[in-house]
Amino acid sequence: MNKIIIDAFSNSFLNVMPQLGLTDVKLISEEECGKKINTPGVVVIIGIVGDLHGNVIFAMGENSAKMIASIMMGMSEPAVEFDEMAQSAVSELSNMLTANASIELSGNGITTDISTPTLMYGDFTANASFESVVKIELLADGMPFYIYVSLEQR
Repeated sequence: MNKIIIDAFSNSFLNVMPQLGLTDVKLISEEECGKKINTPGVVVIIGIVGDLHGNVIFAMGENSAKMIASIMMGMSEPAVEFDEMAQSAVSELSNMLTANASIELSGNGITTDISTPTLMYGDFTANASFESVVKIELLADGMPFYIYVSLEQR
């Protein structure tokens, strides 16, 4: 997969998360992986169309999702439940990350439109759009976060 595409998503995370108040944000690795994704608890899928088509899948553990949602909502304590408000915050985070990546891609001459996010949580396996998937592993204040990029250029 094109390095410009992968960099847009990792850069998005590295730029957006500190704006939310997460100070220790790191890229751990980028690697090709298979189509099947074993979920760590919470998954948000966003479809992409335009010069690229496919899906981007954001994945994190439920505790990480609750902590990130709490930070986004300005709470002093972590959310106890992964309720509708926490789910909405995590979905909005995926929108922010994808929109930021889309802006970077646009600067490189790649036009994209994004779908409404679909959030799922629990213990299951998700399938990416294509066989070629790049897994981006990141950390935000010690919390693991994964971005699976399953896109092809038209």
